[in-house]
Amino acid sequence: MSDPSSPSSPPSSPPADSPSPASDTSETTAPAQGDLPADDVAAINQLGETYKSFRTELAKVIIGQEEVIEQLAISLFAGGHSLLMGVPGLAKTLLVSSVAETLDLSFSRIQFTPDLMPADITGTDIIQESGVGGKREFEFVKGPVFANIVLADEINRAPAKTQSALLEAMQEKKVTVLGRTYQLEKPYFVLATQNPIEQEGTYPLPEAQLDRFMFLIELDYPTAEEEGRIARVTTGEAPPTLSPLMQADQILAYQKLVRRVPVPDHLYEDAVTLVRRTRPGSEDAPEWVSELIGWGAGPRAIQNLILASKARAALHGSYMVRREDLLAVAPPVLTHRVIPNFAAESQGMTSKKIAKRLIDELED
Repeated sequence: MSDPSSPSSPPSSPPADSPSPASDTSETTAPAQGDLPADDVAAINQLGETYKSFRTELAKVIIGQEEVIEQLAISLFAGGHSLLMGVPGLAKTLLVSSVAETLDLSFSRIQFTPDLMPADITGTDIIQESGVGGKREFEFVKGPVFANIVLADEINRAPAKTQSALLEAMQEKKVTVLGRTYQLEKPYFVLATQNPIEQEGTYPLPEAQLDRFMFLIELDYPTAEEEGRIARVTTGEAPPTLSPLMQADQILAYQKLVRRVPVPDHLYEDAVTLVRRTRPGSEDAPEWVSELIGWGAGPRAIQNLILASKARAALHGSYMVRREDLLAVAPPVLTHRVIPNFAAESQGMTSKKIAKRLIDELED
């Protein structure tokens, strides 16, 4: 697949299982002149078709959870990490492993436990005999963090020292062990899961680590109709094998494409305004914010709002970010970055409710 990052190169050919975009881009709804070159327009059309194939493929094993799948796809093509929050049995682990299979990426799962050590994640040096004169030397054995998609299952069950082992990998895409640095293969995604109802013996994620996640994706119970399908499908024959739709180099090319999606100036201003309104004491914040919020979102929230908006616009076949894209990605970007104070908790005001109120006020 050709890299759509080069405006002069033709758009990449779509995966075998996905429909080809129309070769005549003049029949599409083109963006304002000069916003995107024709090759990028065609590449966005191709990404939209690939995204449809991606959803269709996942639907073979994942029933329902359409919004969750969309948020995961946005996070992946925007190059961000995600924290999946949901009670046991909602197919969080199956969803992540299925995404890795569909994208033909290497995948590893880390089951976080209270006795998990940082070296269990990053890897460590072991003594090996070289075979030349019986000389012994250290050899680095890579840990499970060395994969394209890392599932950190029940991440809040490990102590902070172990959780922090992921920080450098998530932010810098590298791992440092005993003074030596090892680069991680791109694309690189950490998809962590957390159980919201079982808090005994767990370690809440520090705000610095929460801020590394682009999205907090909340999974809810399926509908009655979906649970009926789950009962029939999962108790019958073995689940089907998923077909890979994209490889690593194609995903990286799409990530570059997403960053080139234009954003109108007023949406940059809306993103800045929305984040600044989360901060108590800020002149931009409404009075009620200081009464309910202990700490607001930082500049990384603005970056994630813009990148996620670009990714959503591209996945939906739009050549420019729309206000509906910004409003759609705002809840998963802001919810884990807005810290309620004691007064809010006493009134039953959660981070999710506070974020929704801020978004509603911006929308009005």
